[in-house]
Amino acid sequence: MRSSNLYVLVVTLFLAFSCSEKPPRPIDSSQPMTILIQPFKDFNSETVTETAKKIRKIYPNVKILNTIDLPKNAYYRDRNRYRADSIIKFLDSRTKEGFVTIGLTSKDISVTKGKVKDYGIMGLGYRPGKACVASKYRLNKNNTDDQFFKIAIHELGHTQGLKHCPEKTCFMRDAEGGNPTDEETDFCHKCKTFLINKNWKFNSI
Repeated sequence: MRSSNLYVLVVTLFLAFSCSEKPPRPIDSSQPMTILIQPFKDFNSETVTETAKKIRKIYPNVKILNTIDLPKNAYYRDRNRYRADSIIKFLDSRTKEGFVTIGLTSKDISVTKGKVKDYGIMGLGYRPGKACVASKYRLNKNNTDDQFFKIAIHELGHTQGLKHCPEKTCFMRDAEGGNPTDEETDFCHKCKTFLINKNWKFNSI
């Protein structure tokens, strides 16, 4: 457990998907949020467009922001990586109430897992919270765009308060140290109902 003046983070880390748990905060589900897609300058613009298109089929209220640099304080020189916890803290500080920001990067990202100081992951998000990040670095070369969307939507699910799901085909499944995205097809009924109650709209993916 790591403490700061702003957050009490309980970080559950997996190779593919992660979430950083925050104390519950009041969420006005009567007012639809806006998902802000924040591409970093290393990220391919075509993948930004494709990811946004797929997210809009699930949650239409999406806005793409102009590209920015990754925060300098997130860079971990010893491993040529970026600290995911520092990235989402940076994004959170730029995100107003009523918005959720997802950062998109192709760089290697990591967090501390138990005794492992620098553990590589594919995504990290506050649960619940206003910020998350997804990385393409560790994806398989096949179906990269589809896999990346599933990582992104998984982390966005955490920001809404969703935990890992036991259903193997659900976007919120626990990765268990691997990359199970090719087995995932949709949110399960329970997770989908949870999101519908937060004004998410579902169309065919």
